[in-house]
Amino acid sequence: MITALCIGGIRGDFRKSTRPINLLDASRFVTDASQADFVLNTPFAIIRTWNTNTFKKVNLVDKTTIDSLIVPIKHYKNNPKTKPNVVILILESYAKEYISAFNKDMNIRNYKGYSPFVDSLAQHSMIYTNGYANGYKSIHGMSSVIAGIPSFKDAFTSSPYPKQKIESLVSVLKSEGYDTSFFHGAPNGSMGFLGFGNILGYDHYYGKNEYNNDADFDGVWGIWDEPFMQYFNKTISKKQQPFMATLFSVSSHEPYIVPDKYIGKFPKGDNPIHQCIGYTDYALKQFFNAAKKEKWYQNTIFVLVADHDNLIYYDDYLKDQNFHTVPILFFSPNKKYVGVNKDWAQQIDIYPTLLDMMGYDKPFRSWGRSLISEKKVPPFVMRYSSDHYQMMSGNYICTFDGEKAVGFYKKEDKDLKNNLIGQRNAEMNLLEKRCKAFLQDYMERIIDKKLTSKDK
Repeated sequence: MITALCIGGIRGDFRKSTRPINLLDASRFVTDASQADFVLNTPFAIIRTWNTNTFKKVNLVDKTTIDSLIVPIKHYKNNPKTKPNVVILILESYAKEYISAFNKDMNIRNYKGYSPFVDSLAQHSMIYTNGYANGYKSIHGMSSVIAGIPSFKDAFTSSPYPKQKIESLVSVLKSEGYDTSFFHGAPNGSMGFLGFGNILGYDHYYGKNEYNNDADFDGVWGIWDEPFMQYFNKTISKKQQPFMATLFSVSSHEPYIVPDKYIGKFPKGDNPIHQCIGYTDYALKQFFNAAKKEKWYQNTIFVLVADHDNLIYYDDYLKDQNFHTVPILFFSPNKKYVGVNKDWAQQIDIYPTLLDMMGYDKPFRSWGRSLISEKKVPPFVMRYSSDHYQMMSGNYICTFDGEKAVGFYKKEDKDLKNNLIGQRNAEMNLLEKRCKAFLQDYMERIIDKKLTSKDK
């Protein structure tokens, strides 16, 4: 009994949605991130950071190489300046594998998708069918999509470094007069979203507390997606334009159940998650049906992306290079951006792409690139997998141990079986240099607290 109570005390409670607290949770209780240190105490900080910090500065290339190959400070002047509303839908575990529109070139035998509404939306959107998550947990998805900060061996949000001024989609849009909100139907503070949201500077956080109706609670994680998305629509429809609103869904998560009234409505498929994917797809359809009736709808850019994958069924998605692939979709009712793009893409590209679409004409910090008009940096993906950093670009995949390349593979070699490091060519050498430049700038900016465009 004592052991059980101690575990519950350390975790905070016994709910599945609760995770053991870390340094990030201190920011839940302050509005100014710089004050979070007053919430922490020394023993807790030591315990949470002991032997877990893999953030180390490296000196691999010169600054000129970083500025030319990575271009960490972006300055776009490609489109006329506009102020559309921005709605970002980050879908829990909603992997690329589950959506037919993103699998047309995969040639998977007897393939089945479970997202008919997203498939229909994709016909009127710009979709990126070779998109990757820049982490493997939900909180990694938030930092990658909203702040353009990927997570590698250890998450940025779990490190000693997130309590600093971070230039992000939130801060940039707030400077342009936007109202900013984050919605997550789980108990407030779950997954670390509230703490990190306060660091980023969201004006409003709407969770299970604000929803305030446990009749729609799934009993495990949070409010069912369908009613919470309707609440999302009603809440943002009361806001003054322009606004930026982020919703993180909850229902496509274990124990993989759907509301009683929908049992049998969605195909059970081959994995327990498949009927939940169908349910969240239905919730999205109901949300868009309601949003179409609102005045703000026509002047809005919608983004749909998953945080990571989950419960893989098809063998093709067990291959290293198909692991953690996610849908990336941009939809605008005026159909300005429509088509299918097969280039490398990643979550950290969403932030600069949105600013480029809006015609934002000031410098900003970003490790990603605009997916619609970036020319200085070619399409690429940077992630951590199988105990190595990986950079994918052009015709090759480079695996990197933190100091040097240890493997090069053709982009078609999804299993990474044929290492070509003994046959290096100019494209491989440049890819290794880009990997070094990215990692060096990433570590230096995070450790030295230089995550804004003013910190050159």
